[in-house]
Amino acid sequence: MTNRIAQLRKARGLSQAELADRLEVTRQTIISLENGRYNASLLLAHKIARFFDLTIEEVFLFEEDTR
Repeated sequence: MTNRIAQLRKARGLSQAELADRLEVTRQTIISLENGRYNASLLLAHKIARFFDLTIEEVFLFEEDTR
């Protein structure tokens, strides 16, 4: 799963720390999400999507298994 968090954050002119504060998570969480080292819980994914006024599917991109 990939996500558009960095792209969306930058489009709003927010730093990682600012986004973390607004979502009530740590900056390290934002860094890990943006680098693909951490997948958000459903609760956090919903919170992120609502913050950007998007659906979860518009923020988090599920890669189809082509096997």
